Amino acid sequence: MQYSNTTEFTNPSTFILLGIPGLEAAHVWISIPFCTIYAIAVMGNFTILFIVKRDPSLHEPMYYFLCMLAVTDLLLSTSTVPKMLNIFWFSSREIDFSACLTQMYFIHCFSGMASGILVAMALDRYVAICHPLRYSTIMTNSVVAKIGLAVVLRGGMLVMPNPVLARQWPYCRTNIIPHSYCEYIAVVKLACTDIRISSYYGLFLAFLVTGLDVFFITVSYIQILRAIFSLLTKDARLKTFGTCSSHLCVFLTFCIPSFFSILTHRFGQNIPLHFHVLLANVYLLVPPMLNPIIYGVRTKQIRNSLLRFFTCKGT
Repeated sequence: MQYSNTTEFTNPSTFILLGIPGLEAAHVWISIPFCTIYAIAVMGNFTILFIVKRDPSLHEPMYYFLCMLAVTDLLLSTSTVPKMLNIFWFSSREIDFSACLTQMYFIHCFSGMASGILVAMALDRYVAICHPLRYSTIMTNSVVAKIGLAVVLRGGMLVMPNPVLARQWPYCRTNIIPHSYCEYIAVVKLACTDIRISSYYGLFLAFLVTGLDVFFITVSYIQILRAIFSLLTKDARLKTFGTCSSHLCVFLTFCIPSFFSILTHRFGQNIPLHFHVLLANVYLLVPPMLNPIIYGVRTKQIRNSLLRFFTCKGT
């Protein structure tokens, strides 16, 4: 089916997602790693949730935050991958206007929540390492619940203006989105009006909110490293650093693709469009896959609990 990019309309009932522009002939092959990544992400995050729920020794703030991250990762990947696979496998490119705005909202909402949870996990590691004697009195279940609620509210409320602004713009040139999902800037660029408000607010979210989260995590780790290097023995330093190395790896897998995607999408005009789209997909799909693997491999308590489960099942 041919889609015209000169159709005149004021309020489109549907948008057309192109998938990965320029690589349409390879969509079926591209779907294989996408589907594999999604399957690993779903299986890995459900495993984390199951292990933490099953093992009472893991009912601690660090693992509660890890469960919050697992749920967020599941929702984030599920909000994008099923529609992508429909595009790649069945050329089902149409998406309802309201559904597109809803997908846009959930993508940025869950991304913001994931960023906030990483800040909460950095705070947990800071208290555990820098104030170990006060850890149980500071990081109570009530405090963990309040932090979780604040993360959810922040993610949901700060992103709300995005679909509200996008809904009010007139779309009179085209309804074709050169992307595999309803990415915010890709959608509002189709509007035939001044979208500077949307653009500035998008930059505000990208650099102020995410930037502040990165700043808080960095400050936490500066304090953590100072506490670690003040320990007397090398073994004590390595053991203490090991308790936060998993979170540091997860933070880097989230932060690096995120900033590369933001910068190339807004300032990389000379970069091919298909590279923009592929990088945006990596930013959304790879961290949910890697997070449970990193924690499963590097966290001794989760690894031992998983081994005990399979040992009991085998006997």
